[in-house]
This record gives sequence, structure tokens and C-alpha cells, in this order.
Amino acid sequence: MTARDVRRGGSVGRAAALSGVLIAAGTGLGFVRDLVMAHRFGASGATDAFLVAWTIPETVSPLLIEDAMALLMVPVVTRLLARGGGLRPFTATTLPRMVAGLAVVTLVLGFAAPAVVEALAPGLTEPGPAVRCVRLTALTVVTFGVAGFMSATLRAHHRFGPPAAIYLAYNVGILALIAGFAGLVGIMSAAIGVACGSVLMVAVQLPAFARCLREDAAPQLDRAGLRLGLAAVAPVVVYTVTRQAQVFVERFIGSGLAAGSISHLNYAQKVAQVPMVLSLLIVTVTFPRLARASADGDTGGVARRVQQDLVVAGGLVLCATAFLIAFAPAVIRVLFQHGEFTAADTRDTAATLRVYALGLWGQSTVGLAARAFFALRRPPWRPAGVLAGGLAVTAAVCAALAAATGTVALAAADAAGITLAAVLLLAGLRARVAPIALRRVAADVARLVLFASLAGAAALLATGPLGRSGGTAPAIARLAAGGIVTAAAFAALIAAAGRDLIAPWAIPWPSWRPGALVRRGRTSSGGTSDPADRTGAAHDAADDARAGDRAGGAARAASAGGRAAAAGADVPLDRPVR
Repeated sequence: MTARDVRRGGSVGRAAALSGVLIAAGTGLGFVRDLVMAHRFGASGATDAFLVAWTIPETVSPLLIEDAMALLMVPVVTRLLARGGGLRPFTATTLPRMVAGLAVVTLVLGFAAPAVVEALAPGLTEPGPAVRCVRLTALTVVTFGVAGFMSATLRAHHRFGPPAAIYLAYNVGILALIAGFAGLVGIMSAAIGVACGSVLMVAVQLPAFARCLREDAAPQLDRAGLRLGLAAVAPVVVYTVTRQAQVFVERFIGSGLAAGSISHLNYAQKVAQVPMVLSLLIVTVTFPRLARASADGDTGGVARRVQQDLVVAGGLVLCATAFLIAFAPAVIRVLFQHGEFTAADTRDTAATLRVYALGLWGQSTVGLAARAFFALRRPPWRPAGVLAGGLAVTAAVCAALAAATGTVALAAADAAGITLAAVLLLAGLRARVAPIALRRVAADVARLVLFASLAGAAALLATGPLGRSGGTAPAIARLAAGGIVTAAAFAALIAAAGRDLIAPWAIPWPSWRPGALVRRGRTSSGGTSDPADRTGAAHDAADDARAGDRAGGAARAASAGGRAAAAGADVPLDRPVR
């Protein structure tokens, strides 16, 4: 999908559908990868050793592909294109220096692999395989960096297909190497696959990236804008590393527990994060729009964008959370209890999954709120500071409870820390970024939590007879029925609540009058017409006034397009980027 195609009538829905298909395929292959690893290697000291090395690509991926690189590069390239800056000179200036710096990091990790393993997991029973795996996975520092640079640049051009395909290519490489070499080198085959798969992430984006460079006709580089963008590196990087540091805490403490504990937590996380990743798909697609609204000084547009994404992503995550809590044992048994993965592994992993799923709303909300902060011209340090506070809570809970309750304590610590960070970030958004209606957000989240809980309970009751007989086939039937009942009950409860829950933010409802834009709860001028909204606004009037004062200068300085967006129209995806 090219920028020209988008300008001719592309939409967020079309981009989300394209990305959704590719991301779902990549996620599905990631599941297959985890199933194959559980079948071939189980949950043992060897898999714990690999997962310590897996910490490197797990850390590098959000830093150089998803979070830091995207949060930094998408706004920079968006502003660059809007001002007529050149992509080719920008790439020639930035990419070689980035690759050289990342290559140095790779070499350091390779030489210092024993020390890295000791620092990450001092209680590991098999450090030798972990050291060898670290040296292989260290190659992802360079390849992920190049892949992330390409991905962010393509998204800023509204080309979502190739970036969405990178994890599909990545998992193809891992699965191919496991299939070919697991019998020869054991768990090392997975580490080799990680290195090879990361190269495929670059290859799948290279043709589209090359076309972007060829289509770019602007001869000059906006160096002032580039320096401003690079000044945002520090807060974005610190935020990303701090968010990823909860994995360091979990594996550091988990290495001192029984062999296989790190693996149990890892399998639980992989299952729970699937709905969270899919819920953030809409955020990934709408981030360029959020960046454009922020660049135009349209704080009203930023607030609407964030509120819409909160409702949609929150609803998806909470519905999935209810299903996972209700059916965790069956999910783990069907997916993993084969080969070397035992019934005891299923019991421990399912208990961990139920607790870990409680933090999914927090994880989704943190990812959403951080994008609004980093869409600002000068990204602030507040997200990193909030995540540091959440990390402190995670570490404290882990240290206090891990010895007594094992991996369940690690999952509880993660859920507590990330949920606290999500609440604090939302409060910070209202105070520093846009006039978000926090009382309305809280009320809607509370209703979604209630509806999800009722839907999960209904699914348990409806599928109870299917759970009385053992075997894999009845378990699969129960999971299928449980998923259908959970989703149907959740949708029915939302429908019964009326359009007031979802429609005012998620869907614009034009009136029949030509030229008018009237939505339930909000007029085209941004005023509130719903009595419930007026009540909430009365509670938040003082804060709204302060937020409006801060936003006023920027809004008055915006262009005519920015003023139109502030008046109620969303920032269109088909707005020209050149």
C-alpha cells in the first residue's frame, strides 16, 4: 500500500485489515514456534538457558523495532515529509552511523557473554548453553536496528504491509532452523534460528524501503528537524529499557527458583500477550494520525484519538483476559502438553497465566499512553519516570513473594507494577498532553471490566458439562465453545448498555443534515450535549480549563487544517504526507 494509494481513498480500516492479517500470521507462527519448543525441549534447565539469551532479542525488539524506534522515527519522518525534507539524505546521514554503533554493541555482547549470563541469571544451573546462545542472539542487535529503521520509515509513509510481515519472516527462520538442526545441536538450533530470522526481517522490507527512496525527490535534509528528533532519543530509550527491565527482574529472581520456572512464566506470557498485541494493532495504525494531530497543535484531536483507542483496545484486552482466566488450564493443556511438556508443567503454567492476565489492560494502556507523550515535538521524561515507579513495585513484590509462591509471584508483581504505571500515565496525559476526560475513561473501563467478568462467568457455566470428560478433543471443544460464549456475551452486554459506551469515541455518527457533524455526547464544535458528559465535565471543569489554557496557544497557531481538526473532524489518514 503506497502513500499514493492512501491518498486516493485508503483508510485506517483497510490498513488495519492488511496489518491484521500479516500480524495474525506472524503471531500464529510465533505460537507454533512455542509449541514446537515445548514439544522438543519441554520446560527444563536447557530451555531456561535459551530464554536467558532470548532476553537480548526481547529487549532489542521494543528498543529498535516497536517502541523506541517507532516512537522516535514516525514523528520525525512525518514532520520531515510534511516540510518537504528528503528521505534519502536523512537515511544516508542516520542509518550508517546507527549500524556502526549497533555493531559495536554486538561485539561487546559477544565477548562479555559469560558476564551477561551471570548478571541476568546468577542462579542458572546450565550457564554454558546460555553463553553460546547469547553470542548467537547478539547478532539481532544490528539486524533488528536496520529492520526497525525501515519499519518506522514505511509506517510514516503509510505503508503498513511490509512492517506487519516482519515477525512472520522472523518466525519462519526460527522454525526452519529448529526443524533442521534440533536433532544435531539441541536448544542451540533455536538460537541459530533467531539470528537467521532477524536477517529475514530486513529482507522482507527491503523492496518497499527501496521504492520509498526512489520516489523521494526532495534534495535537502531538514537538519534542524533532525537534530530536534535525535534529541528525543534519551527519554524514548530510557522509557523502553525501563519497560523491558521487568523481564530482567523476573528472570534474575526466577533463576533462583526450581528448574523450569523461567520457562513456565515465559509460556504463560506468550499466551497472554497475543490478545494484547492484537489490541495494540489499532494503535500502531493510528499513530501517524496522532503524530500529525500533535504536530498541528490539535490537542482536541489528540484527546479524541487517545480516548477512542482506549475504549477499543481496552474492550478487546478485557474480553480476552476474562477468557484466559476462565479457561487457563485447558488453554495450556491443549497448546503445550505434548512431548516433553508434562501435566505438572501445565498446572504451574496455567496458575501463572491466570495471574499474569490481570496485567494485560495495564500493558495495553501503557503502550497507548506512551505514544501520545512521544508524539510531542519534545518528548518528555515522564513516561520513563512512571515506568521506573512501576518497576520498583514489580521488584518489591517479586522479592517479597517469589520464595513462597514461585512464578505466580513473578506474574503478580508484573501485573501490579504495570497497572500502577498505566493509571499514572493516564493522569499525566491529562495534565501535560491533552484534555482527556479521565472520569469518563474510568467509568467506561469499569463497565468493560464488569461486562468481561460476567462474560467469562457465563462461558464457564455454559461449557461446564464439556469439562467433565478428559482428553484433548473435549478440551478443544470446550475452548471453542468458551471463546464463542465469552465474545457473544461481552458483545451482548455492550449492546445492552447502549451506544453511549462505545459509539461516542469509537465511531463518528453524522447527522442527516448536509455539512453537519453531530455525535451522541459531542457536537461538531467539541461541546458536550449528553447530560452524563455534562456531569463528568462539571467534576473536571477546573482541570479542563487549565488544559485548555495550555493548549490554546498551540491551537491558535495551527494551520487551517489544524483548526478544522480541532473543530471536531478527525485527522484523516489520506492527508497528503508530501
